[in-house]
Amino acid sequence: MRPFTYRYPRDQREALTAAAAEAGAKYLGGGTNLLDLMKEDVERPTMLIEVADLPHQQVTRNADGGFTIGAMLSNSATANYPEIRTNYPLLSMTMLAAATAQIRNMATNGGNLLQRTRCPYFYETSMPCNKRAPGSGCGALNGMNDNHAVFGWSEACVATYPGDMAVALTALGASVTVQGLDGTARTLPISDFYRLPGDEPERDNTLQPGELITALTLPAPAFPAHYYYLKIRERSSYAYALVSVAAGLQLDNGTISQVGLAMGGVAHKPWRLTEAEAFLTGKAPSEENFAEAGVIAMREARPLEHNEYKLPMGEKAVARALVQAYARN
Repeated sequence: MRPFTYRYPRDQREALTAAAAEAGAKYLGGGTNLLDLMKEDVERPTMLIEVADLPHQQVTRNADGGFTIGAMLSNSATANYPEIRTNYPLLSMTMLAAATAQIRNMATNGGNLLQRTRCPYFYETSMPCNKRAPGSGCGALNGMNDNHAVFGWSEACVATYPGDMAVALTALGASVTVQGLDGTARTLPISDFYRLPGDEPERDNTLQPGELITALTLPAPAFPAHYYYLKIRERSSYAYALVSVAAGLQLDNGTISQVGLAMGGVAHKPWRLTEAEAFLTGKAPSEENFAEAGVIAMREARPLEHNEYKLPMGEKAVARALVQAYARN
């Protein structure tokens, strides 16, 4: 680990001021990903600014019936918060499927959104990786790419986003609020928060330098009865998804009136299944329709040499998640 300075700001303004003054500064929440990357010499911040204790740790109800969740609240506290469990059980279920209880106790919501890919070429500093060292090439493109993207990848990067929480937030249509160095805040849909690699894979998201995530906003409660998070992984604990699906259904008089579908483990960002959602809306919740939604979901996939298995896995995962969501009541 390389030398760095440490700042413990008294408030948000002081944190933003410190970030503005140091080009190599990074905000530190729970540190469950950043510190690992520093130990591997992948991340090399010159300053760490502690933000976990800033007062963005509340859950509040909004005028439209939705909720705002503080970015510094821990994953465990969020997943187990009574109104989140009641109104957004899909989010709660998804968050409790992530990592281990010890890590969920430490990890903050804002930090969770910012976790970086687990591509082995990204972690191995002797190998080429455009995400870690822009211009060095993508070792996974023609190398070991069995766990990599089938949607949205480019010649510059085929890595996937590893998280769980953001997949459910995508299915729920959540948004992210960030505070800028100039004192202005902006809120953007989570689908616009993350980005595809293009020719700048080192940029995981659309944050501007020094911006601080302060809150997540959920729309009015959705899918309280019919929801499911399916996470397919190589082992049952402390492993990242090969493919995951967050599925939510709203039924009215036996017909699907609203759908939320998103996948993880298949792209550089959580992947919203808009065509499959449109197909299911207005239809009966049948296994045949769920199976067809799975086919539609994977129709535009572009597999690499070693990850073609994700296509049938993805089709069946979408169908299974929908079946399980419908069965819950």
